[in-house]
Amino acid sequence: MKKILVPTDFSDHAEYALKVAAKIAREHNGEIFLLHLLDLPSQENDAVVAGAEVPEVAFFLAKARELFDDIKSADYLDGITVDGSILYAKAFDGIIKTAQKHEIDLIVMGSHGASGFKEMFIGSNTEKVVRLSDIPVLVIKKDEAAFNPNNFVFASNFTAEIKKPFAQVVDFANSFKAKLHLLYVNTPSDFKSTHAAEKMINDFVAGFTIEHGHTVNIYNDVNVEKGILHFSNSINADLVGMCTHGRQGIAHFFNGSISEDLVNHAVRPVVTFKI
Repeated sequence: MKKILVPTDFSDHAEYALKVAAKIAREHNGEIFLLHLLDLPSQENDAVVAGAEVPEVAFFLAKARELFDDIKSADYLDGITVDGSILYAKAFDGIIKTAQKHEIDLIVMGSHGASGFKEMFIGSNTEKVVRLSDIPVLVIKKDEAAFNPNNFVFASNFTAEIKKPFAQVVDFANSFKAKLHLLYVNTPSDFKSTHAAEKMINDFVAGFTIEHGHTVNIYNDVNVEKGILHFSNSINADLVGMCTHGRQGIAHFFNGSISEDLVNHAVRPVVTFKI
């Protein structure tokens, strides 16, 4: 977590994410890359690419630079290396490409969440980044200036495909000196006995070094998302982690994504890892 990307639209939620990123950077001797995307109408974007001067674009660019300067002078960023860039791109596309270009280790994003028809048909930029990012994405929903994830819930089905991203989960927990609460949610449509589920998890974690301890938890609920939220509330978790497949198109429409649902509905910070 030496290089942390924080996309910003200069909203309160973006600042919540930046405060958390600052705390992580300070504790891990890291640096922050601040990114603002100007998502222009197609005709204005074409004009910019062609090198033409567009008054509206010049105005937004000047305002973004002014706000960048204001952010960089914030007290909570004192002593932290903060670089930044303003790009003409669609938000989620610009974030993914910037993370790849600068070899970012962690993306920290603020999110308002979404619900109802907006969630179904539009989705949020945060959801799309969660789905497409190859590196961990930490989503912050409220002011978490004292971010300290002592109790980290990781929910999974603990199948073989999770082994590789789970190494990142363990590194993440170890770096924060967090206790890892491994969670399997039993649902009516996919039920395992407590004995079978516990054996599955214990076999899964064998060989991993979880430095600050872990617990094995089986929780029954009507669906996986509700089980994760209810269990996390019951232990007052500081952070919830999930893996995501990164499905796109029609496969994503029919299969959905529990991690994206959590990004929308959880109040606690959520961190996702790509399978």
